[in-house]
Amino acid sequence: MNAVKNNWKKRIAWVLTICMIQMVIFQINGSKVAYAETAPPSALSLEVKSAILIDAATGQVLYEMDADTPRQPASMTKMMTEYLVLDAIRDSKLTWDELVNTSKYASSVIGSGQMIAENEKLPVKDMFALMSIYSGNDGSVALAERVGGGSEDNFVKMMNDKAKAIGMSDKTSFNNATGLTRADLKDYASKTYTGENLMTARDVGILAKNLIKDHPEILNYTKITSQKLRPADKAPMTNWNWMLEGYKDSAFRKGYAYQGLDGLKTGHTDEAGWCFTGTAERNGLRLISVVMGANTEAKRFDETRKLMDYGFNNFENKQLVNEKTALDGAKVASVKKGVELEVPLVTKNAVSYIVQKGETATDLKVETTLVDESKRVAPIKKGDVLGTAKITYKNNTQSVDLIADADVEKASWWRLMFRAIKDFFVNLFSDIKSLF
Repeated sequence: MNAVKNNWKKRIAWVLTICMIQMVIFQINGSKVAYAETAPPSALSLEVKSAILIDAATGQVLYEMDADTPRQPASMTKMMTEYLVLDAIRDSKLTWDELVNTSKYASSVIGSGQMIAENEKLPVKDMFALMSIYSGNDGSVALAERVGGGSEDNFVKMMNDKAKAIGMSDKTSFNNATGLTRADLKDYASKTYTGENLMTARDVGILAKNLIKDHPEILNYTKITSQKLRPADKAPMTNWNWMLEGYKDSAFRKGYAYQGLDGLKTGHTDEAGWCFTGTAERNGLRLISVVMGANTEAKRFDETRKLMDYGFNNFENKQLVNEKTALDGAKVASVKKGVELEVPLVTKNAVSYIVQKGETATDLKVETTLVDESKRVAPIKKGDVLGTAKITYKNNTQSVDLIADADVEKASWWRLMFRAIKDFFVNLFSDIKSLF
């Protein structure tokens, strides 16, 4: 009998041991999955010199690594060249079909491109494709000279002015339209703008954000995997961006193709290393990543994947303030010469932030400013802008207009007269009362 009991005890012990081992294995595996999905920034272990990950809509920073050290950006410089060309088209100073001449400088510049001959004329749209798809230095110089009134130096001044206008730091400076070094350009290096092109990763992110915001059509070019420059060309221009979603069926690039990725700009020189500004959109969330100084061509894409995975796995776009919301401290605004003396205020638009998935967003800081009272005079229409609110969440600030939530009619002269009489006597009695 004791032997039977002992056998049962041994069996139960074995079952419990096996269950405990399975539970431990499950917990270990489970923790690995959870860690992969919610890995903190310190766990990314990026093998680059600088990096940043931002929300394309707001510029909110989700990750950064040495993002404020100025470095040579190589051909990522061309994003500013693209920006100014698209500005010129928007402002009717240039058209897509206008023929652009190729100078001796443009035709002889080294590096990527070397596809157009001196005095060859191509439409802006083809030059732009050469620059944006194939990173053509020749097309970039030709367009820069055209927009700069025949001078790349004039164009460089526009580049530096634009950098200041969109909030890039004084650590950023441009001296050519391509991102090539002075040694690469040799006799064509600027005599006016010395030094090398420099940008911080943060400034590259600011440039990319504003480029996409002001000219979303840029993505129609940057997402193209290959395209012929001229119909008669035997071989197409091939995009250097291996991560384009369009490469998902490519025999050579499908291992790098990334869901939703449609831009933006690669760059490489011996001095800069391998650089890449990527942008991808999933479920209404567009991210922009920047890596600078990778040591191989493939590594810049591997590290970008880490950044993008971290962003899409851990963050979501969340509406923290609804449209037409009355904010504490600014629920009404005084009105002069109206039937009513106050008008209710609400936010014009909703305000959204990027938050960690599952996070309950609280601790919003709100700072409101009303327009001068000289502008808050009846009649006021529902929807009129009467102020702004700066809403801050975790050091990220957005502004939203405050609008009237009702009409306020102008008071008649009769009503205004009696109101003035009433105010006179109220003030008089108040003054008399203060004497005692």
